[in-house]
Amino acid sequence: MPPLAAISSPPCSSSTSLAVRTLPSSSPTLRRVSIIRPTPKPASILRLPSSAPKMRSSTVRCAVIEKENPETERPDTFLRDSDGQNGSVSSSSSVRVRFEKMIRDAQDSVCEAIERADGGGKFKEDVWSRPGGGGGISRVLQDGAVWEKAGVNVSVVYGLMPPEAYRAAKAAASDQKPGPIPFFAAGISSVLHPKNPFAPTLHFNYRYFETDAPKDSPGAPRQWWFGGGTDLTPAYIFEEDVKHFHLVQKNACDKSDPSFYPRFKKWCDDYFYIKHRGERRGLGGIFFDDLNDYDQEMLLSFATECANSVVPAYIPIIEKRKDMPFTEQHKAWQQLRRGRYVEFNLGVHMDRGDYGQSLEPLVIKKKKGKF
Repeated sequence: MPPLAAISSPPCSSSTSLAVRTLPSSSPTLRRVSIIRPTPKPASILRLPSSAPKMRSSTVRCAVIEKENPETERPDTFLRDSDGQNGSVSSSSSVRVRFEKMIRDAQDSVCEAIERADGGGKFKEDVWSRPGGGGGISRVLQDGAVWEKAGVNVSVVYGLMPPEAYRAAKAAASDQKPGPIPFFAAGISSVLHPKNPFAPTLHFNYRYFETDAPKDSPGAPRQWWFGGGTDLTPAYIFEEDVKHFHLVQKNACDKSDPSFYPRFKKWCDDYFYIKHRGERRGLGGIFFDDLNDYDQEMLLSFATECANSVVPAYIPIIEKRKDMPFTEQHKAWQQLRRGRYVEFNLGVHMDRGDYGQSLEPLVIKKKKGKF
């Protein structure tokens, strides 16, 4: 078994050596990761931009979204007929159509890879819809041979954003008072927890958001943006695994723009930094949000490439680590790291990211057994 060490920060690139520091002699035999990583909530779709001023989440929770209904079968699409189905495709709706197809294809490919790696476990699926359009597919595999719990969810949602939320999201002038703003949000999100302490946890999500304001709404022009990311959280570190993971992320980014990987890797490092502990929440990856300063088609292609990179970035690591022998001490350390997730979710680390997480109930069906 290769030596393990605690790290103070993720590598700067796939070829950069890890900055390591050993733990005190009183630590258990195996040196352990000293990073705290909170659990990201599933399917974070509706997120405010980084420029948004701080505001109370209760202000935002008055958005209007219809109640969901359970479905017995998956529909071909959750989009409204006006969004480009039946051969009528406008520029904006075309992105909606293709983004929905991308996230549903990604859900299928990731779930198939997870089941193959498990060798017997199967996902349980719940499908839901809303009368006015929209819906989602939630899949959970629990207590498998390899996976303690794995969730892969997609959502396509329509709703009305309160004017306060819109002005905060786009930093609109205070004298502009639009009414409730129609919005569209779609995304895929996943958290994957292996049983083996030497196999890392993975989180990823990719999302697309639009406002669709009426032409006569003052101060509320149509807006759109992409967001998402993929990040790795091991309890025990293998440098080769970290380098492999980051190299796949870099290659995915480089296909769109060579500046993306260093930019979005740093964003991931900074965004998931827990200030009161002086630690990052994991070994990083990529993270971006409210991205709309490039061509829309280019960003759709970029998000697609990132989603398609999840399986090659992660599954080879799982195949190498899933059968490694471990002790109860190793398992206890793994559970301790996962317990730190709760610390983040309960709001101990309050920063800009909490706006997006507080908005999740608006656009994601909350179900029993979610992460």
